Amino acid sequence: MLPLRHQVALLALGVVLFLDVLRVFLPSLITLFGQAGSTAPELMGLYAAAWFVLPFLALRLRPRWALLGGAAVLVLARVLLQAEVSQLYVASAGVSAALVFLYGCARTTTAPAAPVGIMGGLACSILGHLLLDGVDLVWRSGILAWAAVLVLCAAFLALVRTAGDLPDRVDKLAPGRMWFLAGPVVLLVGMAATGHAKAAVGPSVVAWDALLQVAALVAATVLASRASHSPAFDTTAGVLLVCFTGLLLLPSSGSTGLGLSGAMVMLWAGPVLAASAQGPAGGRQGVAVLGGGLVFLLATFGYYSSYDLDLGIPNQVWPIAVALLTAVVAVRPKRPRPLGPRARRRVWPAVAVTAVLMALVAVTSWRPIPAPRPLAGDTIKLVTYNIRMGFGLDGRLSLDDIASWIAAQNPDVVLLSEVDRGWLLNGGHDDLARIARHLNMHYYFAPAADNVWGDALLTNLVVRGVHSHPLGRHDYPTGAQAQAILLGVGQVELGIVNTHLQAPAGQAPEVAAMVRALAAGKDVAEASPRSQATGVFRPVILTGDLNIRPGDPEMRVLEQAGLSDPLRALGDPPTSPADNPTERIDHVLITQGLTAVSAQAPRVPFSDHLPVVTTLRLTSVDQQG
Repeated sequence: MLPLRHQVALLALGVVLFLDVLRVFLPSLITLFGQAGSTAPELMGLYAAAWFVLPFLALRLRPRWALLGGAAVLVLARVLLQAEVSQLYVASAGVSAALVFLYGCARTTTAPAAPVGIMGGLACSILGHLLLDGVDLVWRSGILAWAAVLVLCAAFLALVRTAGDLPDRVDKLAPGRMWFLAGPVVLLVGMAATGHAKAAVGPSVVAWDALLQVAALVAATVLASRASHSPAFDTTAGVLLVCFTGLLLLPSSGSTGLGLSGAMVMLWAGPVLAASAQGPAGGRQGVAVLGGGLVFLLATFGYYSSYDLDLGIPNQVWPIAVALLTAVVAVRPKRPRPLGPRARRRVWPAVAVTAVLMALVAVTSWRPIPAPRPLAGDTIKLVTYNIRMGFGLDGRLSLDDIASWIAAQNPDVVLLSEVDRGWLLNGGHDDLARIARHLNMHYYFAPAADNVWGDALLTNLVVRGVHSHPLGRHDYPTGAQAQAILLGVGQVELGIVNTHLQAPAGQAPEVAAMVRALAAGKDVAEASPRSQATGVFRPVILTGDLNIRPGDPEMRVLEQAGLSDPLRALGDPPTSPADNPTERIDHVLITQGLTAVSAQAPRVPFSDHLPVVTTLRLTSVDQQG
């Protein structure tokens, strides 16, 4: 039998590799298989389900062979992903292999090792994600990334090689309910780690929410390693897990970005896992862990598909239901049993580890505050870009490529659509913070669908006001937002409305009303979709992925608000789809007081849209030219 620490290390490293391939598999479903919405969601769901159902074939294998075989294929998949080989299918096979490995672990790992191994693996994966500034090794190239991956895989295989010594002793295994909770806990902790509300205005000097997460993860791992033997404590942990999951999903202004609710979800997941490991063994551990994987898949698809499909229930119901299920399964009445020799609880080692990790995260997350940059002259350069969560046409994460390309344009203002600040479905990246760091710009986030999805402004010009206005849903499940912006450009105020329309027929009149209000001199908070205003005292730009073609009726609505399309006279460049653009749905529309000097839609492969780069000259509202 492997020593307890080796069992914990084996399971933890397996969970780390599982999350590595999962963070590739989930966004690849959207960008490669789903082609960003062009594939029927039912077909995409069936494809994903197949790779979670396939591991049930492992029920016919001996546990040892399932563990060894699953681990070998998982390592192969991880190495091939680093080599950028057939990303979608390799990641899919890697997910199935990871579930087969977990099936083997469920049948061979002793009870004391199971909860701390799972929680420890989650903690290591999330801490690595933080230390890498949100861009995991799988998206990086170079000798250092390869060296780290090979060392991780070699350590994992070294432990796997001796796994045959683990006995198939049912009386020493964790109950099936603990293994069933592996999938739900991965979902809850994964969402909590990156899906909490971020600061709407930044950057900040240090990522304070990351420091809070470090403390929560270390504490959760310690709590997962020891049973409380207190039904009251276990019940309290379950209740708090459910409550903080609900708080995580509440709409937030994003003014602090401390991520307290996310850290608390991670913290209480530890003792809940430990509670589920108490009681007599049994419950068909192998079937249980694979069933928990299906719960993960169902809840993930239910939650995120609600952004595009009306399922009849709020999407927040899915993770809250999973948290409630986790709490009920973990703390139901049971006969307690010790999880091994009781060790003396020492606090200082955990405190020391927390302090070291906090220091590392503080160093890696530190960033200087950009200096303001006044506009020189009477021209302003804008980049408008739907970045598709930061994934390029090849399905690879392209945030750094996007940032480098934008920096080369030397823009004064950057306006982004489809900005993801932590969806688990997309791998849990803060697109905005990463791009802003490379550009050394201030950012202003405008949540649309939820706390971590929307549009954004980046600039070092003087910002005199920013306000995000919700637009009507018009039969679209989540609606959209329009960001009203006032920039100080010398002695002139420039208004901008930055948006990504989801239901243009209904939302075009709303953004037209906002343009009128800004042009008439209204403040950003007053320039709402229901404003009534006339007169032109301020130049205004309407920009973003409007999902409107130049000849559509909705364009007539915008023109009646005083907007014109300068790109028609500057080549009328198409912007979508990026690999073979045939239509222009991304726009920079202007009112009086502005003239277009140049415009282009460069053929870059960093999204399924092309960016629009425009140079505008400020004139006056009563004189053009």
